[in-house]
Amino acid sequence: MLIIKLQSKKLFVVKFLFLEYDIYINNLIIMLFKKIFNFGDKLEDKVRGRLSHFPITYAFLGGAGVIIFWRGIWHSMDYAMSLMNSQNAELVTGYAWWDGPLSILIGMSLLLLIGLFVSSFIGNEILISGMNGEKKVAEKTEQEIKEDVALGVHMVHGMKELTARLESLEKKLSK
Repeated sequence: MLIIKLQSKKLFVVKFLFLEYDIYINNLIIMLFKKIFNFGDKLEDKVRGRLSHFPITYAFLGGAGVIIFWRGIWHSMDYAMSLMNSQNAELVTGYAWWDGPLSILIGMSLLLLIGLFVSSFIGNEILISGMNGEKKVAEKTEQEIKEDVALGVHMVHGMKELTARLESLEKKLSK
């Protein structure tokens, strides 16, 4: 009995040490990911800040990133379809297996670096409506859509009224 108790205490200590080690490793990994994320976020902000002064270059890099990303998707699917048809995929597609994933990685890295990855695929309007908790147009009822349209019309009339007032004030000030 004494030997079994000693072994179970040793086993408990060993299990406890492994549990502590696992927690330590998990915390280390989480901390590493946070540092990488913060570094990437700061780098993206700097790159976007500099590229915003050169809109044509910014647009060119964004377009190239989107094309490279979708090229990778296309080649990966070609390769996968060739494998599913039990053919030699490299002979059929003319590309190595890593060509598609590498293009996806390069395109995604470029788009993440310049801050266009999410907005180029989802769009700003969807992001903003999601943050505001609004429904998609497909989920809205007819009455809700009519209310949105009426609100938009009301806002346009208000803007026209404000424009007219500003013009009359400008005329009075210019005299």
